[in-house]
Amino acid sequence: MEKKDFNTANIRKGSITTRDLVQVGLLIALVFISTRFINIRLPISINGGLIHLGNCMLFTIAIVFGKHKGALAGAFGMALFDIFSSWVIWAPFTFIIRGAMGYIIGSIANNSQRKGDDMLINVLAIGIAGIVMIFGYYITEVILYGNLYAPITSVPGNVVQIVIGMILGIPLSKVLIRYKKYF
Repeated sequence: MEKKDFNTANIRKGSITTRDLVQVGLLIALVFISTRFINIRLPISINGGLIHLGNCMLFTIAIVFGKHKGALAGAFGMALFDIFSSWVIWAPFTFIIRGAMGYIIGSIANNSQRKGDDMLINVLAIGIAGIVMIFGYYITEVILYGNLYAPITSVPGNVVQIVIGMILGIPLSKVLIRYKKYF
C-alpha cells in the first residue's frame, strides 16, 4: 500500500496524520540544516556566492515526497535559514520563491504517470523551477536594491546553485524513491 502525499482535500477532511506532520517537520529541518551548515562561499560574482546543499535537499524532497511537502520544506526551511543568518529582509521572498520551486518540481516529477522516477522529467522540473528561482531573486534584488542592473551579477551564482543541487539531488532522489515505502 503506497502512502499518498497529503493535499488540500486531505486538509479539508482533516486527514493529515501525525506521521505527515512529523515528516514535514523533519523535511523542513533537513532543508534548513543543509542550507545553514553545509555551505561554502565562492567568488562567483561581484556579490560573491553562497553555495549550499539546501537546493539538493529541496530538489530531492520535492521529487520523492511530492509538491506539497516539497513546497513546505523549501519555503520554511530556507526562510528559516534567512532569519537565522541575519538576512531577515530576504525571508518573505525566499519563502515564496522556494515554496514555488518545491511545488513546481513536485508537480512535474509526480503525476498520475510518474512517481519521481523519470530522470529526464526531473531535470526538466528542476530547470523550470530554476528559472523561477533566478527570476524571483532578480525581482527581489530589484525591489531591495532599487537597481535593474546590479541583480544581474547574482545570476551566475544562482545557476551554479541549481546545477550543483541537480547533480547531487537527482541521484539521491533515485535511491530514495526505492525506499520511499519505508518512510
